[in-house]
Amino acid sequence: MAEALDGALPDDIDDLALKVLQEACDRGLKLVTAESCTGGLLASLLTDIPGCSHAFERGFVTYTDAAKHELLGVDREILERDGAVSERCARAMAAGALARSEGDVALSITGYAEASPDGGPAGLVHFASARQGEPTLHQVRRFGEIGRAEVRLACLRVALGMIRERLIHRPATAA
Repeated sequence: MAEALDGALPDDIDDLALKVLQEACDRGLKLVTAESCTGGLLASLLTDIPGCSHAFERGFVTYTDAAKHELLGVDREILERDGAVSERCARAMAAGALARSEGDVALSITGYAEASPDGGPAGLVHFASARQGEPTLHQVRRFGEIGRAEVRLACLRVALGMIRERLIHRPATAA
């Protein structure tokens, strides 16, 4: 059970985080996160569970375009052409996190928790998972205007599910 976040997260998220960390520990794999709209919440959760948080290698919180470029190597062309909330950016974030760490599995999250000033729809979030020697996988979710906190919690569920799937199954092709 998460210690610092105990009571702040729904039980299903806490349970899923524990399963993810146990799977990573059982396989001797290290996890890496690259987060934007969740602001490091996934990394915080993965380091908050006693006994298996050592499976977490590092996290990147890259809220701005500059941070995505500088810390993860996301090409400026992707940020200018497709935007930070896009499939290409999510894939580049996951690949960059893996390349700039000692991790085996990376998960990226980039999206809009609320409607953006430039018209980006509330709840649009792109996720990508990268694993050494395998194609990077992508999912997009449209949670809608459910509120900032609820979007972030929904992101945790999707991200943890993607990581767990990535730890358990070895995909034949990219999605």
